[in-house]
Amino acid sequence: MGIFRRSPGTPSPDPAIARFWEWWPEARERLNDGVPDDLAEQLAAYIEAMHPDLEWEIGPGPSLTVSGGGVGELRGIAERWFQAAPDDGWEYRPARAADPAMLEGKLQLDDHEFDLSYVRTGLRADARRARVDVTAYHPDFLFVPEETQLTLTYRVLDWALGEDDVARWIGDVATVTGEPMDALPPSMLSAVVEQVAAPFREPAWLTGEGRTPLGHAARVAVRFPLHRQDHPLCDLYVAVTLPYAHANPDRLPVEPSASALRDFEKSIEAMGGRVVLAAHESGDGRRVFHVYADPDSGAVAELDQLAAGWSEGRAKVSSQPDPAWEILEPYQP
Repeated sequence: MGIFRRSPGTPSPDPAIARFWEWWPEARERLNDGVPDDLAEQLAAYIEAMHPDLEWEIGPGPSLTVSGGGVGELRGIAERWFQAAPDDGWEYRPARAADPAMLEGKLQLDDHEFDLSYVRTGLRADARRARVDVTAYHPDFLFVPEETQLTLTYRVLDWALGEDDVARWIGDVATVTGEPMDALPPSMLSAVVEQVAAPFREPAWLTGEGRTPLGHAARVAVRFPLHRQDHPLCDLYVAVTLPYAHANPDRLPVEPSASALRDFEKSIEAMGGRVVLAAHESGDGRRVFHVYADPDSGAVAELDQLAAGWSEGRAKVSSQPDPAWEILEPYQP
């Protein structure tokens, strides 16, 4: 779903990522005997150079995970690191994978050890948002601050679902010091999420009507659901604005402009995983396509060419980095 991989070992355009993979073979050999403190410090420094908020962990397999911790702004960095990885017998991950076996273990946070078998979750499915809201409980929450409670909760969610599915399907998260009614163990969360996600495996379009800043009619179409994690390299926002020549009295498009706009939309869709068309809105004699693109794929130049061929007026293409997809937030349900 929009995730593709370059050939193993492809150089990254990010110098910090390239430096990591240049250094990594030396470190990998030493990791056969554990993770000595000096090597852990070096590893942390190389990853921090990519972004100071990235997280990492070494696991069995052997495996190395470099994660944005569910933060949309960091997902593209982790993905570019992953796509530059060599084929050397290790498993590399740009997000934490689900690990249900950990849900029966113990977790040390600061000076407190939690027995995770006592975690219970209250779950509320919100089909309108395609999300599951979670309330987490552990009897030891009485003795630790809220920050620690949330840290444990998100770690449990990652182990139950995997980091990317947490970002896709989990909505509001809260903690409580009294067990919720109808509480379930976190091992049941994947089954609940599967039920909520099943109708949305293929995105559809939500449409609505409103008013332009000039007070005229407007129509908006938004792809839903649309998940940042399914398009990790598309962190450049591109607005393509097309004027249309044929409109009704409300200044909304009619034939033949309506068909020409649909054809333009199909041309964007034909660009594949390099872009994702997130939304479009029409009004005041123009349509704006809201697109996210992989800046390293040549997609912006292709969008420029498409816009240059528009025959109903002067098209405009503008772009800006938006790795967290913040510009799209007002269009989300």
